[in-house]
Amino acid sequence: MLFDVILILLPLICGYLIPLHSTIWLKRLQWLCSQMVYLILFLMGIGLAFVDQLDQHLLPLLRSAGVLTICICGANMLALWWLDRHQRQQHEETALAPQSKWRMAWESIRMALVVLAGVGLGLLLEKNALPVHEWSNWSLMLLLLLIGIQMRNSGMSLRQMLVNVWALQIAGLIVLSSWLGGLIAGFLLGWSWHQSLAISSAFGWYSLSGILVSGELGPLVGSAAFLNDLFRELLALVAIPVLMRRHPSAAVGLGGATALDFTLPIIQRSGGLVMVPIAVVSGFILSLLGPLLMLFFLSLG
Repeated sequence: MLFDVILILLPLICGYLIPLHSTIWLKRLQWLCSQMVYLILFLMGIGLAFVDQLDQHLLPLLRSAGVLTICICGANMLALWWLDRHQRQQHEETALAPQSKWRMAWESIRMALVVLAGVGLGLLLEKNALPVHEWSNWSLMLLLLLIGIQMRNSGMSLRQMLVNVWALQIAGLIVLSSWLGGLIAGFLLGWSWHQSLAISSAFGWYSLSGILVSGELGPLVGSAAFLNDLFRELLALVAIPVLMRRHPSAAVGLGGATALDFTLPIIQRSGGLVMVPIAVVSGFILSLLGPLLMLFFLSLG
C-alpha cells in the first residue's frame, strides 16, 4: 500500500517541482499528455481482449458501467444542487462563442474508439502475448509526471488553491456524494463496499481508474470503471453549458477531476474567466485525492 502510494505521488511531485516557462514547450507538453492518454487506453483495450470469453461479458460490462454512472453522477448532482441553493455565487457572463459540444463529445468518442482498436489488436494476438500490465504502469507513471508539470505551471500556487473555499466545497461534496453513489451502485451490482468506494474515487479520471482497478480487480471491472468515468465526461460536455447559468457548482463539479484539463475550456466559455480558478482548484484537489483514495480502498480487498 505505502509503496503504491509513493509510486503514484512520486512522479506527480517530481513533475510539480519542474518549472517550465516556455509557451511552446507547454503546448508540446499538452500534446504529449493527450498522446499518452491514447496509448494507455489502447493498452487497456488489448488487456480487455485477453479476457476469456469476452463476448459473454460485454452486456454485463455495459450494465455495470451504466449503473455506476447513474448512481454516482446522480448523487453528485443532488449534492451540488444543494450547494447552489444554499450559497449563491456571482459569476460573470462571457461574450466568447461557446465551443462546439459535438466537437468535445467527439473527443470522448474517439477515446472509446481507441479502446476498441486495442481490443481488435488483442483479439488477433495470443492470450497474454504482450506484457500489457507492465507497459500500462510505465505509461501511467510518465503521464503523471507530465500532469505534475502542468499543475506546477497552471499559474496558481498551492496556497492560492488551498484557500479557495468554494472550490473546496465542490471537491468535498464530490468526494462524499461519489462514495454514496458508489455504495448504492455496488449494492445493486453485488460488489463489496471497498471495491465500490475504490471505483467511485476516480472522480472522472478514466485512465487512472482503468489501470488501477484492472490491476487489482481484473480487466472487466477495470473496464467498467473506465467506461463509468468516460460516460461522466460525455455527460459533462453536454450538461455544463446548460447548468452554468443557474447551477455553477454543478457545472464545475460534474466534470470531477477533468475540470483541471479536459472540461476546463467549456467551463470557461460557459461561465467566464471567474470560473476558471474554481475549476482548476477543484479539479486539482480531486486529481490528488483520486489515486490515494483508490489505492487505499483497493488495498482493503
